[in-house]
Amino acid sequence: MNKRGQLGVAVLNLFLVRLFNWREDLLRVPLLPREVFKVHAWFISITLTVFAAMTWRFAQEFAGGADPICQWLAAGIGIFWAIRTVLQVAYYSSSHWRRQTWRTAVHVALLLLYGGCSSLYLWVAFGHLTGIRFT
Repeated sequence: MNKRGQLGVAVLNLFLVRLFNWREDLLRVPLLPREVFKVHAWFISITLTVFAAMTWRFAQEFAGGADPICQWLAAGIGIFWAIRTVLQVAYYSSSHWRRQTWRTAVHVALLLLYGGCSSLYLWVAFGHLTGIRFT
């Protein structure tokens, strides 16, 4: 599992405003949506930290593939990352990164990270159906 990747995204999420220079843009947004944005950023980071911690703590159980609770948890996390992967491609306008080398690289790196997390967790959740185990 990519617990470091999830922790990285959790930390990165807390610094998006600074990294993308959104401070002035956010100040123009009415107070309630601005507060909602900040609360959601924190809760996404907390959620990803919980995913990473659970993966780290129960790595053997996840890898064994026999524990139904880990299978369900892996399926939930895998679906979470699969939806995030689809949104990265289908929802965000390419105008945010097109013709900007650095932003394009970040977009592609995140797409690979999200897709990789999704694939790994879904494999843990449903790989037992193929008879192939990690251990």
